[in-house]
Amino acid sequence: MLTSNLWQYAHVPTQVFQRLTVANIKSAIKRVEVAERNRLRNKSFKSAVRTLMKSYFVATEKYKSDPTPEALAEVQKRMSDAYSKIDKAVKKGILHRNNGAHKKARIAHALKPAAA
Repeated sequence: MLTSNLWQYAHVPTQVFQRLTVANIKSAIKRVEVAERNRLRNKSFKSAVRTLMKSYFVATEKYKSDPTPEALAEVQKRMSDAYSKIDKAVKKGILHRNNGAHKKARIAHALKPAAA
């Protein structure tokens, strides 16, 4: 009942948080805290991946409308940043490797028609 709504209590101090969970055992309470902390860390990492992908797609559109060497360099830099963040997310177990591969394929495919 309460465990499904734990995300609402991310800002609550640990002492109060312990009373909000169903768990009574100390180790179970700690696991709830650790899981919440990891969930927030994973959420921010995934958000960063999405932001980098969006900035890459914006740069790609800009390059498609005006193909200059500077725009291509910007696209390649954004691609490198996005690839790096995706690879780190896969390495840390935040994204599944197939999901990471799918995201990288989308990135590669976005530039393909523009480069041809």
